[in-house]
Amino acid sequence: MNQQAPRLRWRRPVAAILPDRARTMRRMATGLLVAMAALYLVARHFMDSHPVWSWVLAFAEAGMVGGLADWFAVTALFRHPLGLPIPHTAIIPENKDRIAETMAQFLRENFLTPQVVARRLANMNLAAAAGDWLADPAKGGSTRLRDGAAELLAQVLESLDPERLGNQVRSGLFRQLEKLEVSPLLGQMLRTMIADRRHLPVMDSLIRWTGLTLEDNEELIRDLIHRRANAVLRWTGLDERLATSVIDGLYKLLAEVIVDPDHPLRGKIEEGLAKLTDDLQHDEELRGKVERMKRELIANPAVSNWWQGVWERLRGAMLGRLRRPAGEGSGQLGEALAELGRHLRDDPALQHQINRFARRTLVGVAVRYGDQIVRLVSETVKRWDAQTVTGRIEGAVGRDLQFIRINGTLVGGLVGVLIHAIDQLL
Repeated sequence: MNQQAPRLRWRRPVAAILPDRARTMRRMATGLLVAMAALYLVARHFMDSHPVWSWVLAFAEAGMVGGLADWFAVTALFRHPLGLPIPHTAIIPENKDRIAETMAQFLRENFLTPQVVARRLANMNLAAAAGDWLADPAKGGSTRLRDGAAELLAQVLESLDPERLGNQVRSGLFRQLEKLEVSPLLGQMLRTMIADRRHLPVMDSLIRWTGLTLEDNEELIRDLIHRRANAVLRWTGLDERLATSVIDGLYKLLAEVIVDPDHPLRGKIEEGLAKLTDDLQHDEELRGKVERMKRELIANPAVSNWWQGVWERLRGAMLGRLRRPAGEGSGQLGEALAELGRHLRDDPALQHQINRFARRTLVGVAVRYGDQIVRLVSETVKRWDAQTVTGRIEGAVGRDLQFIRINGTLVGGLVGVLIHAIDQLL
């Protein structure tokens, strides 16, 4: 029933949708006009009994004329007085389309031009206001925003098919990955790592991993040397000594490389990395190989299955965090929003950047979509029926219009007294 009430509201008579205060003022204005008419009749009846009644008659007569004139003017704005098709009455219903065009043009010229938008936003610090709203717990901004966003996101995640959503996310990621040429990006990343010497810890870890791998596979290396050695070496037992020497030499080499940052092997590795960096960016053959590997990886069903498992874990974790009671698991999001608010509130440089971006964005919206916005306003008003337009405008300004009737009645009466005084003096 509550959802139908707003839809049925505009089917009621216009008088029923006017605000209570407007209806009260209309009754007062009409009552004052009736009172003037009654006073006029009383003054006419007693006019010969005392001279003061002539003054009362002048006041009532002129007030009645003023009240009737203003009643006609106010009524003519919205409907035909007494239902008579008098020319130039029912002005608003008869000119609804022209009013819509005028409203749209006024909105376009005074609110949606780039100059007006830029001027109105010039002295507004939107970033500081948003920061203060997020940072101040008393305002509840971060709490409301956090709780509302969490509830909305949780409902969206629960309402969508998990498998289909996961496939759509995967497809979107893979489409973007297909458009991206990976090889130059990898080369630039590797070059940056080498320039910042961030590849050294990776190199040290790789050398230590090589040592551990060698230790775990000593027997395999010994067996390999034993099988490759000729019969003489195996008969004399030199194959075992040879295997031990090889393994000990490898251990010694790895230890020297780890200890000595200027070891020649490190230089060879860095030369290889530098060449790889250059080839990833400029070698067409290597770039083609990397792209083929990328496409094969994307098309591999195992990758799709792996992603689906990752997506389910991500979705479950997000729902679990979003569905926790307020203050239990959502504190990180609230604190992040509060921290963002403090930065916005206290950092003038950041405020300047965000405010400038907001101004440019809104000015751009005014330039690109201003005509569509005013067209929407115009077409919306044109689609309203005449009764709806009349009811909404009368409901908005009806109280002030009834004051015009009251003032017209009283001012008319005072003017009548003034004219009667001049007549008596002359």
